[in-house]
Amino acid sequence: MKIEKLLFKLQDKKYKEFQSKLLPNIDNDKVIGVRVPEIRKLARELSGSIESKEFLKDLPHKFYDENILHAVLTSDIKNYKKCIDELERFLPYIDNWAVCDIISPKVFRYNKDSLLIKIYEWVHSGYTYISRFGIKMLMTHFLDEDFEVKFLKIPADIHTDEYYLKMMIAWFYATALSKQWIDAIVILENRVLDKWTHNKTIQKARESLRITKDQKEYLKTLKIK
Repeated sequence: MKIEKLLFKLQDKKYKEFQSKLLPNIDNDKVIGVRVPEIRKLARELSGSIESKEFLKDLPHKFYDENILHAVLTSDIKNYKKCIDELERFLPYIDNWAVCDIISPKVFRYNKDSLLIKIYEWVHSGYTYISRFGIKMLMTHFLDEDFEVKFLKIPADIHTDEYYLKMMIAWFYATALSKQWIDAIVILENRVLDKWTHNKTIQKARESLRITKDQKEYLKTLKIK
């Protein structure tokens, strides 16, 4: 209750209305309206406190902003096993893209081998936002120096009608095109993805500043009509 009161003290009603429009599946009454920088500041103040430990145990939360705070606090956990344990408890309660996407544990970059095992589990969980989180972690940590061609197959194996999961898959492949063009373009050339995700990938890639003009022109020829 104390943390809930702290969040309400930081409420910005104009931001509440703005944020609510971006979360069509979340009831307006469940959004307090706290800007992310304020939540990050609060997380730093609460870090390691008894209140934060109790807060992390108190699931499910009532408000969207509480979930954002939970995501930020979890992302700041420095012990890998503890971070994973907290995530496993929290992930099933995520019900929107914003909370899902703000989770970005810093400790993951130092535990790539075990993280990859968890990513496979998350991606194939059968739950929209757990799968979305798994793909986001794959995109964040395995499209650069740790990239392997086999990773491109992981999101393609998901067959779903869930909008927010398909959007993440498109985002993954658009990012892959910007970082691993030679391997990633094969996914589109072979039409591995469903029509909607295929075309959304092309759209997002053509909007990217990291894709060259010539690459964008080639992508245009691959659009499925």
